[in-house]
Parts: sequence; structure tokens; C-alpha cells
Amino acid sequence: MSKPTAGDSDTAFRKTWDKEEYAQKAADEETRRKAEGKARYEAKLLGKKYHAPVDYSALDATSARSQRLDVYSQVGKTTIVAAGSAVGKKGRGPGFYCKDCDLTFKDNLQLVEHYNSKQHLIATGQSGEVARASVAEVRERLRMLAHRKRVREEEERRAWQLDLGERLREREELESKEREEKRRKRNEKRRKGGENGVKQEDEWEGRLGIIA
Repeated sequence: MSKPTAGDSDTAFRKTWDKEEYAQKAADEETRRKAEGKARYEAKLLGKKYHAPVDYSALDATSARSQRLDVYSQVGKTTIVAAGSAVGKKGRGPGFYCKDCDLTFKDNLQLVEHYNSKQHLIATGQSGEVARASVAEVRERLRMLAHRKRVREEEERRAWQLDLGERLREREELESKEREEKRRKRNEKRRKGGENGVKQEDEWEGRLGIIA
């Protein structure tokens, strides 16, 4: 019987760690924190606000929003948040929350300003710079807008036709009910008139002494 090797031991399933690799990562992190602390201190001495360096080459150009900002969906609703979950604007608290930047704003104007800020654009992978469009892209955009306008006009035309057809059907039903009501009143009037005519003839016959 062969002797058990190291791979056959009961602890072979455990994950092994490269101590040198993690020691290097810790050293790099310590160097980064020291450099950031120095940059923050220098910015404070100059009376400026510190901003972490950003690799703009890895970010996409900023483009226009394809839909309107949703600032009305929470109107009239109640949201339960943990006490002390937000410190200032940082964290989720009562108000308008931006999950990309982990910030909470008290009104929609602050939220819109934040969405247009450099901080939010960088957090969402946008550089804040708008790419210059080529002639072909402008023409393609105009064709797309023209097509969208034609589709919208066609939908409005169909909706108007359906609405017109519905109004015509309602008008026909109303006229039919009015004719039926007039016919009923006319028949009722005739029936009453016939009964009155018989009674009147009977009265005249009694006065003249005529026996039927």
C-alpha cells in the first residue's frame, strides 16, 4: 500500500494563499492611501476640494438622456428608513436617493443638479465630455427623429379615427333610444286618445237616448 501524499490529506480541499501576493497588495494599498492623504492635505492648504484622479480614457462620452427623470413616482408614498442610516447626504435617507453615488437629496432640484454634476457622470461611467457628431451621424439622427414623428402622427391619427368611430356609435345609440322613446310616447298618446273617444261617444249616446 502506497503512503498517502500531501494531496491525499484531509486538508487538501482547503484553499491556499499566496502570502507574497497579498503582502504586495497590502503594500500597494498603503502607498495609495498615503498618496491620497498627502493630496487631500495639499488641496486643503490651497483651499480647494480634493478629487480622486480619474482615467478619462476608460470613460464613455456623455450622451443625452433617452427618457425623462422620474421624480414623481414616490409622491404620496411612505418609505421606512433606518434611523442614522445617512450622515448628511451620504447614505440612504428620507428624500431622493442616488444609488450610483450613495447620496440622498431633500428635493428634486438638488437631485437634478446632482445628475448633471461631474461626480455623478463619472460614477456612471461618463466623462462629461460630449463627442462631436459627424455629418453621417447628424443625418441618421434626423432620419430617426423624422421616422419617430411619422409613427407618432400615425398613432394619433388611428386614435382619432377610433375615437370618432366610438363617438358615432354612441350618437347612433342615443338617436335610436330617442326614436324609441318618441314611438312609445306616440303609441301611448294614441291609446289614450282612443279610450277617450269611446267614452265621449258613450256619453253622447246616453244624452240622445240611443240604446246600443
